[in-house]
Amino acid sequence: MSEHAPRWRKSSHSGATASSDCVEVAALEPAVGIRDSKAPDEPHLRVSHSAFAELLGRLR
Repeated sequence: MSEHAPRWRKSSHSGATASSDCVEVAALEPAVGIRDSKAPDEPHLRVSHSAFAELLGRLR
């Protein structure tokens, strides 16, 4: 892994099994990356920090 590779993180609320439905996020400055944890090699979304904050606020 390169030193510049993004560090993807999965929520601690996600299930422990491989079939768990969850997403991962990573800081991809100047954006936030969002991807399906079951398909890490597939394309991912890139959103602004403000859009990500709004998404989190709507999920609460």
